[in-house]
Amino acid sequence: MLSLLSYETVGENVSPEHPQVVPITIFVAVLCLCLVIGHLLEENRWVNESITAIFIGGLTGILILVLRKGQSSHLLRFSEELFFIYLLPPIIFNAGFQVKKKQFFQNFITIMLFGIVGVFISTVIISLGSWWLFPKLGFLGLAPRDYLAIGTIFSSTDTVCTLQVLHQDETPLLYSIVFGEGVVNDATSVVLFNAVQKMDVSKINSQTILSVIGDFLYLFSTSTALGIGVGLLTSLVLKTLYFGKHSSIRELAMMVLMAYLSYMLAELLELSGILTVFFCGIIMSHYSWHNVTESSRITARHVFAMLSFVAETFIFLYVGMDAFDIEKWKMTKLSLGTSLGIYSSIVFLILVGRAVFVFPLSAFSNFMNRRKTSPLTFKQQTVIWWAGLMRGAVSIALAFKQFTYSGVTLDPINATMITNTIIVVLFTTLVFGFLTKPLVNYLITHRMRNQNNRGGGSGGEQPRSPKDDVVLPLLSFDESASANMQIARESFSLLMDRPVYTIHHYWRRFDNAYMRPIFGGPRHSRSEC
Repeated sequence: MLSLLSYETVGENVSPEHPQVVPITIFVAVLCLCLVIGHLLEENRWVNESITAIFIGGLTGILILVLRKGQSSHLLRFSEELFFIYLLPPIIFNAGFQVKKKQFFQNFITIMLFGIVGVFISTVIISLGSWWLFPKLGFLGLAPRDYLAIGTIFSSTDTVCTLQVLHQDETPLLYSIVFGEGVVNDATSVVLFNAVQKMDVSKINSQTILSVIGDFLYLFSTSTALGIGVGLLTSLVLKTLYFGKHSSIRELAMMVLMAYLSYMLAELLELSGILTVFFCGIIMSHYSWHNVTESSRITARHVFAMLSFVAETFIFLYVGMDAFDIEKWKMTKLSLGTSLGIYSSIVFLILVGRAVFVFPLSAFSNFMNRRKTSPLTFKQQTVIWWAGLMRGAVSIALAFKQFTYSGVTLDPINATMITNTIIVVLFTTLVFGFLTKPLVNYLITHRMRNQNNRGGGSGGEQPRSPKDDVVLPLLSFDESASANMQIARESFSLLMDRPVYTIHHYWRRFDNAYMRPIFGGPRHSRSEC
């Protein structure tokens, strides 16, 4: 791991034998400072961990810049290999391990529409828009492949700000869609970015587009199958050998190493490591988690979350420092007005590109799920649209991979694109992130959340089950006569209707009969299917 970083000394009296000691020590100390300040601001939902890390990184960059007399603001030189090999796997694996599987798969079609089809639409709009606007603003020198890469870079979302405001228990539908789309979106962006690198941009036609779509479907299916296979193998090994009778440490080590092995195997086979490790995390939480001791279960959730948190904080801390990288700013030849025009056009294209697919795909999703769940209201669609406006770690990593070599570039055009990406990430995270809480509180009112918790109403969440209606009284003294009559009619109709057998129902029956006896996990009763 250390070989992937180019270390920069902070002072002159650093031992030549260990030049990495001082910068690593300072960086770890700053990470600890982020933890402390994040804890103190925990009650303030206006400021999340990402914004805190960016602010502290920016202050640290200014301090280092002053100490070095304006030479550099970095403690460590960023490498895209560091990100994709060491930092990204724990983030995605924890997302899969912690996801609420029932909500995720109940809204699977909607999540796939936003996370896959939406990325393709957004990439096309941002690529074509930047291709048309940049030359008009005086920014020349980018190749066609660069414009396609820009589309994928700025189509990758960062939903951390919105997820910290939404509550899984209060708004389960919105939370599952925003969370699921965020993970699938990142995976799709990376896969599409890699496809663009292999594409012959000089001969773009319908056959080329179909080839890209075919390659994407192949990568998506094979990567998912690999993650499921490794997850099932881990579950079978843990259940058969029962590591816990000797040491719970081996159980945790087995889960961590097998998850990381799935990611590296995917990269070795030129598949999508993100998709592989995500579905590996889902399978492990569904089967492996039940095959380990109670102490390992408790420890696993906290350890995986901790690794993900540290990796995310590391990235945003570096983004704050990189904002004051004088070398890249000096290399940029554009005027202030032209630079502001480019930043504004990118943010505008992000807003338009997301709106173009969120609202039409929401209408299509409502049509497809009209008999299963309540439709997504316009306010909920607005929250979903807003949730994907922030740009984060994956955008930074893809930009460095496209426009630098191991974090270094000597080309003014490439340096300009790196600074553009940094500014857009900072602007969207800080400005849109600060406005997330008031927007969500305005659109998702307290009354709507209470209706969601009861299981119906205008919130558009999951309806009450027949079992809940039998247990709850038909009439309530807190409701009006008309409301009581409506509740009574709904309850009577639910009792008279036949049960709806969905894909989830049949999967639960198959899982209970065949999968859990082999790979582990509690068996559910037929009524729960």
